[in-house]
Amino acid sequence: MALERLDVRLDHDRRRKLQEMAAEHNASVSEMVRRLIDKAYEDALRGRRKLAAEELGRLEIEDVPDPAILDHQLETTHEPGGIH
Repeated sequence: MALERLDVRLDHDRRRKLQEMAAEHNASVSEMVRRLIDKAYEDALRGRRKLAAEELGRLEIEDVPDPAILDHQLETTHEPGGIH
């Protein structure tokens, strides 16, 4: 994986919080930022899937798929590179 440099300016309090989190997870500050980005992204995807499922729930559909199948379909649709 090719890495790119990103310069982010943080105030003292946010920098302290980030350093504390990194120390708790035995990670570098850079690794902690990457993990936080990944988590935020996954949370956003989960939110999109939930909204899509709620929208589907409001529709009047006669042949509703099994919830596990529907969850898998929504997950693959809303993952990176999936159909949007």
